[in-house]
Amino acid sequence: MNIFAVMKSTFDTEEKISVQNGKISEDSAEFIINPYDEYAIEEALLLREKHGGEVTVVTIGGEEAEKELRTALAMGADKAVLINEEELEEEGDEYSTTAILSAYFKEKSPDIILAGNVTVDGGSGQVGPRLGEELGIAVVTTITKLTIEGNRAVIERDAEGDVETIETTLPLLVTCQQGLNEPRYPSLPGIMKAKKKPLEKLELDDLDIDEEDVEAKTKVIDRFLPPVKGKGKILEGEISQQVKELTSLLVTEAKVI
Repeated sequence: MNIFAVMKSTFDTEEKISVQNGKISEDSAEFIINPYDEYAIEEALLLREKHGGEVTVVTIGGEEAEKELRTALAMGADKAVLINEEELEEEGDEYSTTAILSAYFKEKSPDIILAGNVTVDGGSGQVGPRLGEELGIAVVTTITKLTIEGNRAVIERDAEGDVETIETTLPLLVTCQQGLNEPRYPSLPGIMKAKKKPLEKLELDDLDIDEEDVEAKTKVIDRFLPPVKGKGKILEGEISQQVKELTSLLVTEAKVI
């Protein structure tokens, strides 16, 4: 099988995030594989183990994204592709990402493309469905089980607390979420092998893309951290007195009544 996993390098949500001038400061952020993309990579590896073939992990980003690609190779992927977007003057959006990825995949013949359901930085969940639409292949989102036999795929997906079963055929794009599998950790031998595995670096020119072809359709006005929560208050005394004090606080401080 010709298996592809789409990956994004995102900041580690367990680290302290600093926002400066509407942008996340990379000096204070630790970057990792987007957690939902780990499920996609793991499922790609499981498919290869069962059906044979090759797993290629693809990402869009700057040179720093090479670290996350090497992690994917250490997990067991066969090849990695880094599409450099640093030459873009303006920040891209989901449209930009889809345009770049579709240009790449139109030169390939994927049997299946796996992606994370959402990214922890954007959370839109748009890129997978958009990419499948551009490539003209079937798309199933939020999958929790995937079985492939020959050219037929049987998929279970989360449907607002229930389970929906879908049958379709390859080629296919799926987006993956928690519950599909348990992503493996890179082993020491895997880390050593990853250093010798091919990591292809492409520029937009290599895909015959001009900057105006991937110009963002949306613009981020600002980014900011949630406001710091104030300390809670513990009311003491008789219940009747606490009720009066609580009512006063709701009117004068919380201003909710």
